[in-house]
Amino acid sequence: MSFYLSKLSMQLQEVVTADQAREFLNFPVRLYQGDPNYVRPLDRDIETVFNREKNKYFRHGQLIRWLLRDAAGQTLGRVAAFINERTAHTFSQPTGGMGFFECVDSQAAANVLLEGCRSWLAGQGMAAMDGPINFGDRDQWWGLLIDNFGSPLYTQNYNPPYYRRLLETYGFQLYFNQFTYFRKVAAPLTPEYQEKASVLFRDPNFSFEHLRVKNLPKYAEDFRQIYNKAWVKHDGVKEMTTEQAANIMRKLRPIIDEKICWFAYHHGEPVGFFIALPELNELFRYVDGNLNWWGKARFAWYRWRGAVRTMTGIAFGIVPEHQRKGLEMAFILAASKTVQDTSKVQYEDFVMNWIGDFNPKMMRVAETIGGEIWRTHGTFRYLFDRSQPFERAPVID
Repeated sequence: MSFYLSKLSMQLQEVVTADQAREFLNFPVRLYQGDPNYVRPLDRDIETVFNREKNKYFRHGQLIRWLLRDAAGQTLGRVAAFINERTAHTFSQPTGGMGFFECVDSQAAANVLLEGCRSWLAGQGMAAMDGPINFGDRDQWWGLLIDNFGSPLYTQNYNPPYYRRLLETYGFQLYFNQFTYFRKVAAPLTPEYQEKASVLFRDPNFSFEHLRVKNLPKYAEDFRQIYNKAWVKHDGVKEMTTEQAANIMRKLRPIIDEKICWFAYHHGEPVGFFIALPELNELFRYVDGNLNWWGKARFAWYRWRGAVRTMTGIAFGIVPEHQRKGLEMAFILAASKTVQDTSKVQYEDFVMNWIGDFNPKMMRVAETIGGEIWRTHGTFRYLFDRSQPFERAPVID
């Protein structure tokens, strides 16, 4: 259903009160009412993004958010604009972010929201904005859903198809595609790749082990070392600190399934990791966005009932000197065999955290292990100077 609205009938309100913050959470619930694929995000996950004490990005960034209301006080949309000072100036033009965009099907309403972001960001010295993205890490709330409008994965953006029209009509252009890959857990690797993985398992110089929660600090440090060697050269990615790695593992601890988190070592030195988690939205769909005592009880009940049938790969990395040796196949083979043989949860599907089309090397890895593109999100960019040539995200060698 589309709306005809006049700019004169709309007012952009900065979110500054508790009631406005609550409406920022509740507006999408009403917008998606009746959509069977919508899974309400946890309120606390959204609130954490805007909490100056909990979101570390406020240490080197700033943020503002708005509600858009009509003359009768009804909410028509919401949006946030933000600047990450550590990455804003790594592009050819200073680039801020736009995110948490939700809007009725009205170009006029969308234009007011997006123009509010552009004006604020320009006032802070920015010359472009990416969106919809997160004021936080790239593994959460990043990109516009472009195809496969089924139920979202945990902390994955969900939106109706008309959002792309609203953004592109305003002037956004696709900066890069984000591909989510899928494969069946039980699907075998080809004989060629099974043999390649088996060679690594037999090589005494390599060892593989799944994570043990009791030794979590050790794996946090192994994760950090591999991540910094494998990822810091990527656009907008900074080196991970010991504190950051420890915080990531502490947050994951309550939901970790040890059997689907694997590390590889060469002569005892960490050289690769594969981190997967039970797909939490298969449980959070039952808690209505709130992990109060009742939400926790329902979460525990459905987890006990075995409602989770999907494991989601959230992080994967191999240090450069050990890439192209088949470690990715070894991880998949080890995880698949372990969960099928010993895990209480019988996972059926495996999805991988998104891979940008600027990273063909990782796309080939996903395809090598039998993955197929299952869902596409897109990060869009808007150049404030409309006369400037637009360029897609540079491809990583």
